[in-house]
Amino acid sequence: MTAVPAFANCHSHAFHRALRGRVTGADSFWSWRDQMYALAGVLDPDLLFELARATYCEMNLAGIRSVGEFHYVHHQPNGRPYDEPNAMGEALIAAAREADIRITLLDTCYLAAGFGKAPEGVQRRFTDGTADAWATRVESLASKYAGEDDVVIGSAIHSVRAVPRDQLATVAAAMSDAPLHVHVSEQPAENAECIAATGMTPVALLAEAGVWTPRTTAVHATHLTTDDVVMLGTAHSYVCFCPTTEAELADGIGPSVALRDAGARLTLGSDSNTVIDMFAEARAVEMHERLSTGIRGAWTADQLWLAATTTGHESLGFVVPDTIEIADTIRTAGAEELLWAATAADVEGDPTDIADLLESAIDACWDRV
Repeated sequence: MTAVPAFANCHSHAFHRALRGRVTGADSFWSWRDQMYALAGVLDPDLLFELARATYCEMNLAGIRSVGEFHYVHHQPNGRPYDEPNAMGEALIAAAREADIRITLLDTCYLAAGFGKAPEGVQRRFTDGTADAWATRVESLASKYAGEDDVVIGSAIHSVRAVPRDQLATVAAAMSDAPLHVHVSEQPAENAECIAATGMTPVALLAEAGVWTPRTTAVHATHLTTDDVVMLGTAHSYVCFCPTTEAELADGIGPSVALRDAGARLTLGSDSNTVIDMFAEARAVEMHERLSTGIRGAWTADQLWLAATTTGHESLGFVVPDTIEIADTIRTAGAEELLWAATAADVEGDPTDIADLLESAIDACWDRV
C-alpha cells in the first residue's frame, strides 16, 4: 500500500446521489433542476438520513474524510419548520457520524426564487423568510456543536438569485469565524439576470456585501469576468471546482489557472455526486484546461494533491486527518503520480453493505416521487 493524505470533498448535495443515472436526458441545467426539485419535495429527516448515510459511506470508501454539505432543504413540504427547526441538518450530521466522516454543515440561506420573485413550490422548504430568521436558526445549531472535533457549522448563500441584495450582508456577517460558501456564476443565465437586476456581476454584488474574505469559498465560479477573477484572488478566497458535475450539467469550464494566478485557492467537490471520486475531480481540472487551451501541464500533480487534501480540509475548518492507503496494483513513478492513475476503487476499504444501503435509500426516494 501507498499512504497519501485523505481527501476533502468541499461541495456536496448528498440527496442528489439519488439522481445518478436517472436524469441524463435533461437538456440543460434548468430542466435537470426540475427533476432535482421533485426529489427534494419528498424528503423528510428519516429518508434524508438514510440517503446521506449511504452517500457518506461511499465517500468514506473513496478516501474522503471531510465533507462540506451545502444544505438548503430545511423545512416541511408546506414550508413550516419541523418541531425541531434543524431536524434536517441534524439528520445530515447523524448520517456523517455513522459513516465516520467529518462534516461541515453549510447551512444555506435561500429566500427567493429569483430577483424579485417569492419562493414557490418546493422552494418553500428552503426559506426561513428573512436572513435574520435564518441566522437565528443556524446560530442555535452552531452553539450546540461548538467545540466538536467532527462537526463544523458553517454558512452559505445559495446564490445571488436566492438571497436579495439587501440581505446578503446579514448572511455574510453571521458566524463571522466559520466557513462561508456561495454558488456563484455557475450559469450564464445567472450572470445575465444579475446584471439586468443590479448592473453588477454576481461576484461584484457579493463583494459589495462584504462576502469575499479568506474564509469564503466561491463554488463553481465558471463564468467570470477579468474583474471577477481579480476580486476573488485579491480576497485570497477559496474557489471550489466540481468538474464532474460541471461537465454533466453542461455548465462550462472555469478559469482555474487565472484564479490561481490571481491568488485564489483551489478546492474540489463532488457536488451532485454523479461521481464520488476525488482522483477524477482533481484530474479533470487539468484535463479540462487541456481541452480548453490545447496545452498540457497547467496544473502539476503536487498542486492538485494540495487542492484535494490540505487546502480542502482548511476551507471546511478542519486540519488534515490521517492518511489513506492506495493499492499496490497502481504502478507509477511515485506517490505524487498516483493522482494521474488511481481511482476511488483503488482506495483500501471494505465496501460491505454500502450497495444495500444505497439501494434501499434510493428506492425509497423514487417510490415517493
